[in-house]
Amino acid sequence: MQTETPLPDDADDLQYDQRNDRYVFHHDTDGPATITTTIVHALTSITETDVSQGEFSLYDSIDPDALDRLFRPKADGTERTSGHVAFTALDHEVYVYANGDVIIYPPSN
Repeated sequence: MQTETPLPDDADDLQYDQRNDRYVFHHDTDGPATITTTIVHALTSITETDVSQGEFSLYDSIDPDALDRLFRPKADGTERTSGHVAFTALDHEVYVYANGDVIIYPPSN
């Protein structure tokens, strides 16, 4: 059985999957936030990092503009239904899927 512990309110639906030692959430592709904004908020919540103090920039790991374009609807307006990108940020492995699922693994000890 999977145990999920909710994180602070500012992380929205970000949950810790204790059984698999990972954080899991779904980006609302119809919402106002970009996928990169959602990922930054999730990572800063997990790591308790303050982006306003310059402690973290997603640019150190991946081009946020390219990531947003990659998961934006296609030119004809249809949603992307397949594909994913993986990268490391703040020593966490981040997996982003076309359907909006994001999985973040903490650093291995």
